Amino acid sequence: MNESVTPKSFTPFDRPVRAAFIGLGRVYDLNVRGYLDNDDVEVVAIVDPSDERRAQRQREWPDARAFRSIDELAASGVQLDAAEILLPIALHEEGVVQCLTSGWHVNLQKPMANDVASAHRMLDTARENNRQLRVMENYLFYEPLRRLKEVVDSGTLGTISGYHLKMVASGRGGWEVPGDTYQRQFEQAQRGRGTLLFDDGWHKLSTAVWLFGPIKEVRAWIGATEIVPGIEVDAPTTVAWEHVNGVRGVWDITLAVDMYLRSDYYTNDERWEVTGRRGFARVNRCTGRGIQQPSFEIYLDGETRAFHALDDDWASSFRDSGRHWLRWLHRGEGQLLWGAEEAIEVLRVALAAYGSSSRGGVGVDPRSLA
Repeated sequence: MNESVTPKSFTPFDRPVRAAFIGLGRVYDLNVRGYLDNDDVEVVAIVDPSDERRAQRQREWPDARAFRSIDELAASGVQLDAAEILLPIALHEEGVVQCLTSGWHVNLQKPMANDVASAHRMLDTARENNRQLRVMENYLFYEPLRRLKEVVDSGTLGTISGYHLKMVASGRGGWEVPGDTYQRQFEQAQRGRGTLLFDDGWHKLSTAVWLFGPIKEVRAWIGATEIVPGIEVDAPTTVAWEHVNGVRGVWDITLAVDMYLRSDYYTNDERWEVTGRRGFARVNRCTGRGIQQPSFEIYLDGETRAFHALDDDWASSFRDSGRHWLRWLHRGEGQLLWGAEEAIEVLRVALAAYGSSSRGGVGVDPRSLA
């Protein structure tokens, strides 16, 4: 992947980054880990319309000022460098444009947008205001997946023959998710953007592009399962694709409503397996803790090597992604992972899957989507 375009006049800050959290819901508990005990940042503001959430989160940031809206923050005179936007997807464009035009760099929660036009309006606004728009992708910082990429890039497995992703969403276990979060997910589903393929699945498509580069064709069969009257989840679903370099991938999405899955977070069992001409490598889990095996294994020349001491706590990937972003702002280190251009590429792949399924599984080139 190409590195994102850095703002023309951007230079790293010579002091800690002054940042604000915009949106203090469930995902805040994960994203905040990159900010805690971090000398690269000073949290100066928190924003949420809920009085209860603002009071709860202010205990972590007693010196930060609290606001009900971005408008209130922008009018307050608080000096700010960057915003961590944790809003519902339908509010992304409005919130991002407000922050960028206020002169703040933005770290945006995924999915970036529901359509390409909205994503481009955000990117255009970033360019017009000479600010950086990053779309946070924590899976690129999950240590077992990083080890998988190292093995793939090293050539240890030989020429890659293909790879398989498997995702099983269960209905029992995990942490409590607020009702308004579920409501927004159901509203997204009614817009044709399902929870498993588009929302959570954004991570899986990101890892595909990260591992093997641009995708030239997508074929998909998106199913539906009614879990309560009037509410459906987008499974069973199968997505297959081919990268520009010829590598092919398959992604199987299954719903097991009555299955208990041990998890400190969401109840989602995920696995990656990359096969080369000499062997294969597997990531056995991520968000949940389904298979009690080492989180990363390599099979090569008739022997299996298991990695037992990796940091496979899913929340650590949020911590490391956040620290990476703040380090980039403060010290100018590394690539953004992801910039807006790469995120738009992921968005096109997701939309190509919907386009393919609606036409009976025909191949769709993500680059053809306007």
